[in-house]
Amino acid sequence: MRVVVTGGGGFLGQALCRGLVAQGHDVVSFNRGLYPQLDAIGVQQVRGDLADFAAVREALRGAGAVFHNAAKAGAWGSYDSYHRANVVGTRNVIEACRAQGIGRLVYTSTPSVTHRATRPVEGGTADTVPYGEDLKAPYAATKRIAEEAVLAANGPDLATVALRPRLIWGPGDNQLLPRLVERAHAGRLRWVGDGRNRIDTTYIDNAAQAHLDAFAHLAPGAACAGRAYFISNGEPMAVREIVNALLDAAGAPRVEKTIPFRVAYAAGAACEALWPLLRRRDEPPMTRFLAEQLATTHWYDMAPATRDFGYVPRVSIHEGLIRLKASWETRAALTR
Repeated sequence: MRVVVTGGGGFLGQALCRGLVAQGHDVVSFNRGLYPQLDAIGVQQVRGDLADFAAVREALRGAGAVFHNAAKAGAWGSYDSYHRANVVGTRNVIEACRAQGIGRLVYTSTPSVTHRATRPVEGGTADTVPYGEDLKAPYAATKRIAEEAVLAANGPDLATVALRPRLIWGPGDNQLLPRLVERAHAGRLRWVGDGRNRIDTTYIDNAAQAHLDAFAHLAPGAACAGRAYFISNGEPMAVREIVNALLDAAGAPRVEKTIPFRVAYAAGAACEALWPLLRRRDEPPMTRFLAEQLATTHWYDMAPATRDFGYVPRVSIHEGLIRLKASWETRAALTR
């Protein structure tokens, strides 16, 4: 089958492409740039902008399914830039699926769509954890609109499902861990609160497997059609424990210093006010949304994903950390 992956050049996108190629599919990646890693595994690349409906429709021509993984992520930027990529782009993917007669759409969402200030979530599911309100981060706000559009599009001609993987990490990550490592070496990392709040994370292979499992079961009227699911390793850990384990694997200093939540929140509010005035384009060190995320317990129940499409994490956090350490050691050896 011809399968299109939007954002196939990203961390999760490349893992999805590898998995689909391994299953024998003819894979096309719709990207803004070009990626040699995709060329190496035989993935056809089409360059374009999600906000350009004509480009999206053409890229989806002849496909039987779409993995809509591309998005504008991050904790900072104008609402319009997030809306264009995440809302307009997703609506274009949905309409292109309809125009091209595509029957399956697997959407990569985020647990951030359910964020509610400092309210903890322990063992929540999509049925028990409602959407967030007054979302301060444009990423979370626009991803909520996009997810709702994807689920509303589910029907007899287009089966849709939304997956919400939590904090993806592992070999090949060029965003989350490299930034943590850089800040750890610079002594600029602090725990918000005591760092003992428990969170879920997801090893990259498990995140990709969840998408492939959902894809295999997705069809009109299937149990997973028109529904959202939290995805993780199912091994909640204190945030300071998992982050320090990741830093250990990368050979970076551990983080021990803390900052009170109220101080971090006030600093985030100050940054949000100052950055536009200073016309700074870089991401501030703290935002109110980030302070809330870092200080709050969030972990989820994988039972619905297991029940409806057979998702069971195959790589434990322990094994994932071993693989991550080996990857970083190889990376260090190559740069010597």
